[in-house]
Amino acid sequence: MIRHLVLFKLNEGVAKDEPRVLAGVAAFEGLGKQIDELREWQCGWNLTVRDIAYDYAINSLVDDAEALQAYLTHPAHQAGVALWREFATWVIADIEV
Repeated sequence: MIRHLVLFKLNEGVAKDEPRVLAGVAAFEGLGKQIDELREWQCGWNLTVRDIAYDYAINSLVDDAEALQAYLTHPAHQAGVALWREFATWVIADIEV
């Protein structure tokens, strides 16, 4: 199994209640039901308000590298990424569990 973690940081001056951000959140919230390879799907805003904190997180689980690749290339995932690319940066970690 592979745990896929993503932490998003909104770009300077971007507020989480902007329409484009809300559209990005909505796109990611629906992925768990759209992509069969996802065994677990969680996403949401970080509750911690600190300078070093990221703003939004995704925590997901897939069976293997093939399933991870299917998720990453899925059209719904790619559409969400295209939205987030407009207003945020992110870091990822994929760990074997």
